[in-house]
Amino acid sequence: MEIKRVIPSGYCKGVIRAIQMAKQARIDYPQEKIYVLGMIVHNHYVAEALEKLNIITLDANNKEEAINSIDNGVLIFSAHGIADKYKKMASDKGLIVIDASCVDVIATQNIVKKHLNEGYKVFYIGKKNHPEAEAVLSISSDIILINSEDDIPSNCDKAIFVTNQTTMSIFEIANIFEAIKMKYPNALFEKEICKATTMRQEAVLKLKDCDLLIVVGDPKSNNSNKLKEIGLLSGIKKVIMIEEAMDLKLDDLKDCNHIYVTAGASTPTSLTNAVIETLKKFALNGELIKPDVNLDEIL
Repeated sequence: MEIKRVIPSGYCKGVIRAIQMAKQARIDYPQEKIYVLGMIVHNHYVAEALEKLNIITLDANNKEEAINSIDNGVLIFSAHGIADKYKKMASDKGLIVIDASCVDVIATQNIVKKHLNEGYKVFYIGKKNHPEAEAVLSISSDIILINSEDDIPSNCDKAIFVTNQTTMSIFEIANIFEAIKMKYPNALFEKEICKATTMRQEAVLKLKDCDLLIVVGDPKSNNSNKLKEIGLLSGIKKVIMIEEAMDLKLDDLKDCNHIYVTAGASTPTSLTNAVIETLKKFALNGELIKPDVNLDEIL
């Protein structure tokens, strides 16, 4: 059995930056209560590891309610981006505000704002209820979320600008862009899939002789889910997504001689390493000995 790591995979620069900012906040404000509005990145093990530093993850389903529940301390906004109104709300309450939004996400928001100011209607391709998409949609009522081709409006009498969430599938974006062009040939397009997402998806597309692709990632991670989709679309015989080594099953490994392991951009390296080491030991002795997650190795 051959086990290989897909390169690149795992943490992107935006995730590393957000986690470092959270850890630095605990150093800079040792006596303060520290909160994160929603998961700082989409991996629940990262959230659990931050809790060991007394950094609490707040439910972000109702952001206004969550902010109002804090009387003092530090509030960190996640890597996925945040609406300006929530930053102002936190500042007005006297909270110490740290914005860990990914620079690529902020760049997309700025592109959207620029085209809105120029009079465009914005078609934004993204995942419904994803925090990155929610932050963009909050900018203006002139932004329409396109989750699939069915969401493309039939009639729009304004100039149209089209862009997307940074963690979408390259196939998905290409297909929806083409569908929009068919209806609105004069629309202006700007693909905003971030470089890290693109590189990880392209690496999966280049795999040869792959019997099994294992994607290590949290179910809430859009970029992890898209890696699985890309693997299936590329014709790989079997593709599974797991959160950590404990999720490996003997049935998944049956008759698989060439196994590749990739990971979403918010997946801790230690989780991916544990999966690879477990597979290598299985290849040597035929036993699937699965280690528990060590939260001290996550951050």
